[in-house]
Amino acid sequence: MIEPPPWFAKGLPHVWLPYAQMKTTPPPLAAVATQGSRIKLADGRELVDGIASWWTACHGYNHPHIAQAVRRQLEAMPHVMFGGLVHEQALTLARRLAQLAPGGLNRVFFTDSGSVAVEVAMKMAVQLHLNRGERGRVKFLSFRGGYHGDTFACMSVCDPDEGMHAAFAGVVPAQVVVDLPRDEESEKAFETALAAHEGELAAILAEPLVQGAGGMIFHDAEVLRRLRRAADSIGVPLILDEIFTGFGRTGTMFACEAAGVVPDILTLSKALTGGTLPLAATIATGEVFDAFWSDDPAHALMHGPTFMGNALACAAANASLDLFEREPRLDQVAHVSALLARGLEPCRDLKGVVDVRAMGAIGVVELEKISDLAGLKRRFVERGVFVRPFGRIVYLTPAFTISDDELATLTQAIVAALAEKG
Repeated sequence: MIEPPPWFAKGLPHVWLPYAQMKTTPPPLAAVATQGSRIKLADGRELVDGIASWWTACHGYNHPHIAQAVRRQLEAMPHVMFGGLVHEQALTLARRLAQLAPGGLNRVFFTDSGSVAVEVAMKMAVQLHLNRGERGRVKFLSFRGGYHGDTFACMSVCDPDEGMHAAFAGVVPAQVVVDLPRDEESEKAFETALAAHEGELAAILAEPLVQGAGGMIFHDAEVLRRLRRAADSIGVPLILDEIFTGFGRTGTMFACEAAGVVPDILTLSKALTGGTLPLAATIATGEVFDAFWSDDPAHALMHGPTFMGNALACAAANASLDLFEREPRLDQVAHVSALLARGLEPCRDLKGVVDVRAMGAIGVVELEKISDLAGLKRRFVERGVFVRPFGRIVYLTPAFTISDDELATLTQAIVAALAEKG
């Protein structure tokens, strides 16, 4: 057995890992390098990455175009505060995002994480009504199976029962959480909730097409059209959280495009910088922005992260958008989608498998349960892949540039590991 490097042994006792019971969780893997769809470990092993670092590295790791853009910006100006100052990378990125986003989404507010992007969207929605003289609209209608981040306001709009934040019931504000209107029964419950809470709702908030961290739950485009009609009917913004789905993950640049739906507020992060640096954006329509355009200072949006519009991150994002323009990313997503569906199909016949599904560069095997999550993760590593199952879900969200052989390695590892489990 190869001894871990000194930095690992010395540093691990001082770090607090995410989503982990530190007393019982197995030690993490020590990564030392990445390239393409591969992660090199300190002990010399190399793993094919099926998760693309929480869905961010859409172009694969270490893409030279992004790396070069960041190096150039580092030499010129790594960061400058966005209060009273602006810079080329942020303004160029804002313009490009406004041009790329559907409909009238044309005002970009930069933050540094997806959770904060959603917090800002929620803040925009509440203050929009206040600025218009409407008081009492302070609640949000969100959906079971949904996940929007780990900060306090975001926790309140996640699934309150099945989500990871159930322990905070009574601490976070109670919101209106219902099932997505997928069928006659859930649509009736949705309508009832709208009628009961119409006067206190600030916005409707949803993940389009796929509820990601809540269980990789798919829904069709008509659901989004239903939400758009509902928001219009009660005069509140529709917020679509595309932090997971944005930038090609579901097969179109933005998932809402597949439904022909334009939200009033759109949140983006994850793949925005191609998996290199933290950056997020909350994009609003001109109509939303106009509610803040005033001679009254109290009508301003009072929010400003210290590293808002970070120049390095914006340079990486601009380079990532270059790659979407120059290289056939959406065609690659369609190809990956077909291979995921075909490669995971054998799981359908395995004991304990509830469903196998794929959309864009997302492949999912849903199980009745995962009894030994740590053991399953270990079996994946033994097969040379990095796959991070959660709950009852084993999923793949690889880089769009992954090779056919690497993708086959991933799907075959899942089939084999789940068959062994059975």
